[in-house]
Amino acid sequence: MTRPVRFEVGDDGVGLVTLARPEKRNALDPATIEGLSAALAVAEADPRVRVVLLAAEGKDFCAGADLAHIEATVDDPRDALVEDARRMAAIFLRMRRLPKPIVAAVHGSALAGGAGLATACDLVLASEDARFGYPEIHIGFVPAMVMTMLVRIVGQKQAFELATRGEPIGAERARDLGLVNCVYSRHTFPEDSRSYAAELATRSPTALALTKELFYELDDLSFADGLERGAEVNADARTTDDCRAGLRAILARRRGEVPAAE
Repeated sequence: MTRPVRFEVGDDGVGLVTLARPEKRNALDPATIEGLSAALAVAEADPRVRVVLLAAEGKDFCAGADLAHIEATVDDPRDALVEDARRMAAIFLRMRRLPKPIVAAVHGSALAGGAGLATACDLVLASEDARFGYPEIHIGFVPAMVMTMLVRIVGQKQAFELATRGEPIGAERARDLGLVNCVYSRHTFPEDSRSYAAELATRSPTALALTKELFYELDDLSFADGLERGAEVNADARTTDDCRAGLRAILARRRGEVPAAE
């Protein structure tokens, strides 16, 4: 039996997490969710990984929750259903707290929980043929956990429409709404998305981690508190080796000096 999630690290600082259940359109069953959690834990612990790239095998990124699993649990006690749903919530929380940027590379369909998985990433790249949608409403279901992220990204009116109409949108429309950062040709998408992640991986790891931490902290802070927290992060950043090396290199270039190799 093949593993539903693969993980590998390249020489470019990119940790590639691949959904590898193409025969099921990479639907999220318990084994896949467990595999994702394990892959993210390994990526966080591996010092070679500076950026995580989440991609998928087959014609689609992810068709959402495995409906056979959902159907099999509908008669379970409510407490058991809540615990089952919390497994996916835990993935979203792990992604948010991971100190390394997570980039989704979406091709084909990203629907329901699959769209939620992409939405939970810090950055989203899309092939021109990608489709995003939250169609749970059509089967009497609700994109419940995804809404926490969706409303923050696209705003109340757009999020409500996406959740209640349940209609898929293309890559360009998703970019217009702020769900997608970049759209690439489907012919060069694997190379383009890898190149994007590898270029991001050239940034300072400590600066990336501090930026991500502060970025999401601001969700819960007032304007004044956000500025105060920003002052603290500003001070923390100045003390890092990466910042000190970067400052020395810039000042040396301005003086016309060749910075020493480090």
